[in-house]
Amino acid sequence: MDLHEALPDPWREMIAVCAGCGLRHGEIFGLSVEDLAFLGGTLHVVRQVKLLRGTRPVFGPPKGGKERDVPLPETVGFALAAHITKHAPIEVTLPWKTLDGPPVTASLLFLTVQGKPLNRTRFNEKTWQPALRAAGVPLGRENGMHALRHFYASVLLDAGESIKALSEYLGHHDPAFTLRTYTHLMPTSETRTRAAVDRVFKGHDSADDGPGAAHGDG
Repeated sequence: MDLHEALPDPWREMIAVCAGCGLRHGEIFGLSVEDLAFLGGTLHVVRQVKLLRGTRPVFGPPKGGKERDVPLPETVGFALAAHITKHAPIEVTLPWKTLDGPPVTASLLFLTVQGKPLNRTRFNEKTWQPALRAAGVPLGRENGMHALRHFYASVLLDAGESIKALSEYLGHHDPAFTLRTYTHLMPTSETRTRAAVDRVFKGHDSADDGPGAAHGDG
């Protein structure tokens, strides 16, 4: 059983959002149906759910106070559309940034079974860790939900995405921070060279019998 299947259905597509769009815990908890531009292929990251005094939820801006737009892959869009069909978004009103802040309402995609905002600590203990155990994945920080953000970064870097773009998608304050964090995942020059040549050669008609036939042996 993989982790996606091990998670209870109401929270299963959190994996798609985190691994496919690179969102943080609180940003996923604060994700609203209004933030999804399915036709444009864009996910707007405009809020997160934060806990004040350990237990009191509020809405706030994403980490660093900066909203951002993230590409919404078609596969993730389909997964979220199916999730919305099965689990209708629920309007939640919370104060903005502080306990006495102005009320803000959003139709959240992921909530408790009682329709309340998710508590990160409780979610990890009661939902995420049991799913890890069911999937046979060791417990530990390295297998927390944040690991899916690292997976997202590795996929984009492997595909040749720039550090600047990755930094914007992850919501980092500075591309230099992204580079320091993920430099070990960047393809080496030799890897890029092999991949580039392979892409060209694989694009040739197989009838050419390879690069030697196409260009001669001299």
